[in-house]
Amino acid sequence: MKAALVASLLLLPCATLFAADTKPNILVILADDLGYGDVQCNNPQRGKIPTPHIDKLAAQGMRFTDGHSSSGVCSPSRYTLLTGRYHWRTRLQGGIVGVFGEPLIAPDRMTIATLAKQQGYRTACIGKWHLGWDWPVTKEQRPLLSPTKQPDDEASKANKKAAAAGAVATEQQIAAWRDIFSKPIAGGPSTRGFDLYFGTDVPNWPPFCFIENDRTLGIPTEFLPREYMVKNQASQQGPALKDWKLEGIMPTLGTRTIQFINEAAEKKEPFLVYLPLTSPHTPLAVNPEWKDKSRLNPFADFVMETDAVVGRVLDALEKSGAAENTLVIFTSDNGCAPYIGVKDLEQMGHYPSGPLRGYKADAWEGGHRVPFIVRWPGVVKAGGVCNQLVYQADFLRTFADVFGVKLPDTAGEDSFSLMPLLKGNDKPIRENAVSASSQGTPALRRGSWKYIPAPGSGGWGTGGDQSQPVQLYNLADDLGETKNLAAAMPEKVAEMKALLEKLITDGRSTPGALQKNDVEVIRYPRAAAPGRKANARK
Repeated sequence: MKAALVASLLLLPCATLFAADTKPNILVILADDLGYGDVQCNNPQRGKIPTPHIDKLAAQGMRFTDGHSSSGVCSPSRYTLLTGRYHWRTRLQGGIVGVFGEPLIAPDRMTIATLAKQQGYRTACIGKWHLGWDWPVTKEQRPLLSPTKQPDDEASKANKKAAAAGAVATEQQIAAWRDIFSKPIAGGPSTRGFDLYFGTDVPNWPPFCFIENDRTLGIPTEFLPREYMVKNQASQQGPALKDWKLEGIMPTLGTRTIQFINEAAEKKEPFLVYLPLTSPHTPLAVNPEWKDKSRLNPFADFVMETDAVVGRVLDALEKSGAAENTLVIFTSDNGCAPYIGVKDLEQMGHYPSGPLRGYKADAWEGGHRVPFIVRWPGVVKAGGVCNQLVYQADFLRTFADVFGVKLPDTAGEDSFSLMPLLKGNDKPIRENAVSASSQGTPALRRGSWKYIPAPGSGGWGTGGDQSQPVQLYNLADDLGETKNLAAAMPEKVAEMKALLEKLITDGRSTPGALQKNDVEVIRYPRAAAPGRKANARK
């Protein structure tokens, strides 16, 4: 009788074995602009930045060597991570969500948070959102958010000059800000499945203040001083709280995350925390105890401070008693930004992209192959390394498997479950994947083959051989993308082109009913217009 019972239990799907009171907690930590080679365990030979806490997490779980974000830049990768759907199926065909931009995630689109809430989870997003809000700003008020757009009758010539430097806000501007920032901000994380939001939205952009749920914490009364616009600090002047300090952002995000974990653990309720860190992206606001710690440059110092915040959160998870029942994922939204002194770092022996070509914004591997670590005690064997192709879009279907539920056809159209890999199976879970450069140039993977239907990186610089209209690489023996095989293998190019078209027209890459893209997806290579390069955008 007992033997029969055991046998019947073994036949049950793994996900159904989680009883209601033992559902695993989920913690997703997303670094910002952390390159594949910025994590020491990914780059032991050519990495010079110590990352002991992230390395320890990898040693306790599984490290993926072929993990990817959806894009070489921020907003599109965040969209795909949260929704399990390629960002290029939306209006965001290139670039990022702009300053005071509108929401990118549709109100009825399932996210990892809405899925978890359906299963009784308490959900929180703590950190950088950068997916847009319905800001309560009128057309007339919008120019008043900028120090460079002063009405002619608003101030004296001297005052306007000071305002352009970010030193003075006019009475009209302060009144407009009081009106704008005293209202709830719709369309944010709390409307996309999160019970709690706390963060700065975009740390180097206005408003320079914390936002909790749908309200700013305080009313901005001045422009962020000009001194914060240099040396990879803030990049856009705008409304700020008086005496706002960029250095306080990261420690505060860590503290608030720890607070949420402790409260959720005490209540014995399952929780999902999405922690999109603001670092090591600019502003490189390194706190005093970390300055010059790396002996490399401020970015490297900030990577070390980021690692320390990750360590604080993981230590608090352990002390709360919840660590043994928590699935932890650590990854990054894209590669390292070249403007933080990459060439100097490489001269000192640290290569942010490791063996990969390119950096943030690029269609080359350094733009979107990122750190990708999973720890799940009792499920994921410690010290594992997986070389299979995986993608941040895969989180949604993985969590659905954890919960033992089936996604509707209208959710997770590009999400494959990581569960077989997490349980030790070393067979591919996805045959293909598409990432994109900052300009929208797609990079299609099929097994070890990679196809880029454009010359160059598709990012901020051109690079590469501009005489060849498309690129084809076999990453199995050319991880650095040094040998373009497109001219020698036209049949493989045609095969990859046809696959990309199918992935676009089907509206999905997973099995299921065909879906519509939100917009007409731009095709590549772009047709050359008179007087313009073939890959130029509208």
